[in-house]
Amino acid sequence: MAAALSYEDLRKQARQLENEIDLKLVAFSKLGAGINSPHTHSDTVPLLSEEDTFESMALEIEQLLSKLGQINERLSEQPVSGAAMLHTLQRHRDILADLTRDFRKTNSQRESRRERQDLLRGSDSFRSDGINNRRDIYLKENQHIHSSDRLVNDQISIAMETREHLTSQRQTLKKLQTRFNNISNRYPMISSLIQRINLKKRRDSIILGLVVSLCTILMLIYTFS
Repeated sequence: MAAALSYEDLRKQARQLENEIDLKLVAFSKLGAGINSPHTHSDTVPLLSEEDTFESMALEIEQLLSKLGQINERLSEQPVSGAAMLHTLQRHRDILADLTRDFRKTNSQRESRRERQDLLRGSDSFRSDGINNRRDIYLKENQHIHSSDRLVNDQISIAMETREHLTSQRQTLKKLQTRFNNISNRYPMISSLIQRINLKKRRDSIILGLVVSLCTILMLIYTFS
């Protein structure tokens, strides 16, 4: 049934929706700015009711915009009969874009207003509890400072003990080196014996290496012969 609508019928529906959305956007903009009701400045009007009205109207306008977009798409599917029709289709698209932009702008302004109100309420709460909060912050900061001092002192103590241990080990190594030097100077035969042992080990290593090399060469000759 809807598919049988003519171009003129679709245009008529589009104009009706555009006028309806435009009127609702005026009221929606006033509601978003907080001037929709003469009781706006009264403290007895709950903010929740205003929020519910705003959300309900936003949902309604969003549905109307979606419906208008669908009608514009159906208009674009109609056979084009001339430049005037193209201009009309473009005009409807521009109107939809303007209405959508105004709707989003009002939503954004409302959100900014709500954030400012939340910020002001938070500032009032902070001022009422500011002294206690500052006292707690200072106490915690003082505890952190004491803890840091204690940790630094512990690290310094550990570093000093490590330094003392290293100094003691160095002195012990010096004493051992002095004793070895004294023994070497006192018993030169020991040094000579150690040198001979080292020479014999080096000679044995050379002989063993030559024997292994010779055996390897003989095995290779035997293998490839």
